[in-house]
Amino acid sequence: MAKRLYKSNTNKVISGVCGGISEYFNIDPTLVRLGMVFFSLWGGSGIVAYIIAALIMPSPPNYPYNGDMDWYDNDHNQSNGSSM
Repeated sequence: MAKRLYKSNTNKVISGVCGGISEYFNIDPTLVRLGMVFFSLWGGSGIVAYIIAALIMPSPPNYPYNGDMDWYDNDHNQSNGSSM
């Protein structure tokens, strides 16, 4: 399966563009963000590129939910016999 470029859900500051680029190339997202700031200050091309990328880059595919809530029930719904 070919590697695809997506917006990031985990390294997200504004829309996940820089995080997605960093995940695709396996580099630190701070370097990509600094590059965008540099290009934004140097003629404004970074702002235009970011807006275009935010509009064009797809979000990552959502994996189907299988209904397993055991991780949530075990941590959050334990009753200790007291009521509020």
